[in-house]
Amino acid sequence: MVFVNLFNKKSYISLDKVSETKRTDRRRRAKEPAIPDGMWIKCNTCKNIIYKKEVTEYKLCPSCGAHFRMSTRERIAITCDEGSFRELDADMSPKNPMGYPEYDQIIKKAEQKAGIREAVVTGSCRIQDQEAVIAVMDSHFMMGSMGSVVGEKITRAVEYATEHKLPMVIFATSGGARMQEGIISLMQMAKVSEALGRHDEAGLLYVTVLTDPTTGGVTASFAMLGDIILAEPKALIGFAGQRVIAGTIHQKLPEGFQRAEFQLEHGFVDRIVHREKLKDELGRILQMHHVGKGAR
Repeated sequence: MVFVNLFNKKSYISLDKVSETKRTDRRRRAKEPAIPDGMWIKCNTCKNIIYKKEVTEYKLCPSCGAHFRMSTRERIAITCDEGSFRELDADMSPKNPMGYPEYDQIIKKAEQKAGIREAVVTGSCRIQDQEAVIAVMDSHFMMGSMGSVVGEKITRAVEYATEHKLPMVIFATSGGARMQEGIISLMQMAKVSEALGRHDEAGLLYVTVLTDPTTGGVTASFAMLGDIILAEPKALIGFAGQRVIAGTIHQKLPEGFQRAEFQLEHGFVDRIVHREKLKDELGRILQMHHVGKGAR
């Protein structure tokens, strides 16, 4: 058997050649059209690259109709009657109750990214001329995670709705409880649910709209307590992640498991509503359950 000494072989790279390659790359890039950041977005459903100006206020993919994730402001604009929204607890912002390292910096970055002070915006409004109180969660703020302020703002909104005899509508989207706030985050599940219980005892309507994604402690509490539960098409709805479940039960999960269509088929969702029709659907529901004009 003959062994070849591979370590005696030497290779050389010309510095002039490297410089020429870099100059060529710069010339090539200079000839390419300059595309401003944020001009294009990719649809994760059909994988097409979409010119951002083709996406309407409803944030739908023009190629396949997929529902992109929305900010709270965008959601409020397409849901509430123009000029009717009045925000509640706008100045409430989180502290660091568990002394989590660099949590203050994490919150500041989330505020800058989402343009809001927490992962939910609450307020009173009119929907198709029907009075209601709404809470709109935002996945752009720490994936809509539920911390102490999220729980407090939703609880106060529900209490406001109860006091003024108004229906409550919650647009849910969340990755679950916020780990940086530990047990205080988990306590919000019971607090919001208790407020909703008092709202229910007062004979008032509670509607939830499940958007992509609605998971974790939010799903395990107030998101699934609605008198009527609506969902957007293809929204991910569940508690634990699919890989966690599959690894626990050691079974292959059904096709489309945890998507809105699967949940509708198994009775966890009452209706799937396309985003362009959602305002009309909510207006009809509120009108059917109208119990008299609430105080403002």
